[in-house]
Amino acid sequence: VHSIATSLKSLNQRRKMLLEYLQHKMSIICPNLTTLVGEIIGARLIAHAGSLTNLAKLPASTVQILGAEKALFRAIKKRTSTPKYGLLFNSSFIMRAKPKDKGRISRFLASKISIACRIDCFNEVPTTIWGQYLRDHVENRLAFLETGGEPPKNAVVMESAVKAFSDYVIKTKKQALKTLMRASKEKTPDYVSRFLRQQQNGV
Repeated sequence: VHSIATSLKSLNQRRKMLLEYLQHKMSIICPNLTTLVGEIIGARLIAHAGSLTNLAKLPASTVQILGAEKALFRAIKKRTSTPKYGLLFNSSFIMRAKPKDKGRISRFLASKISIACRIDCFNEVPTTIWGQYLRDHVENRLAFLETGGEPPKNAVVMESAVKAFSDYVIKTKKQALKTLMRASKEKTPDYVSRFLRQQQNGV
């Protein structure tokens, strides 16, 4: 009994270490996808697609049924209803949705996952701003399906995300310039310091 308890304890510690490693890696590789659906579902989607680039290339309709290919082909062969979700079934959004709304929220979530993957794959500035706005948008759509309230339009949400991202980039650049000027204040020529001040002031 003691040996079994020790083995279970070591396995639990190893599981925690692997989860921490996964969280760290996913926050670096795809922060927006992780913010949207979590590190576990995001990692499963990437593993099933083969890479983040392959996942970013897939259309939302394919992302929706990733992991349910056998059920899809069986449904096509027998001419029955096709599956509504694959790996996305474990998402908290799908679990919280009503049975009649699971297909709708799955389709909507897959479209946002596709956007988040493309941003993570091709964006040069790592940030979770896009994932936060996309997650809030899915939450609003889930509330709309449950209560019937008016959800925000896609264009409005993306415009807000673009503005927040632009403000973040400007703030990050200013902080980097301040750090650079402070670190090299005594070692840079006058014309370089003048150029840095102009960049900081937006000239």
